[in-house]
Amino acid sequence: MDAKKRAAALAAVYAHMKTSEEAHARHLEEQAETAGIREPAFGMLTGHAPNVWGMAGRQSLMQANTMMQLRMFK
Repeated sequence: MDAKKRAAALAAVYAHMKTSEEAHARHLEEQAETAGIREPAFGMLTGHAPNVWGMAGRQSLMQANTMMQLRMFK
């Protein structure tokens, strides 16, 4: 695939994900307003509390994948 086409596709996917996340956050804020909540709690905008262990595991897997792609292991 051409580099320009790949960059355009990635930009389109990123833009779609960003707009859908913003729409979801806006929807949750509207729900909080109708429920009478002034300040939404941390995690309420995403619908659940963050999974710290899951994020750490995902980060280590991505780092290992990057190392393999850079051919650091021989």
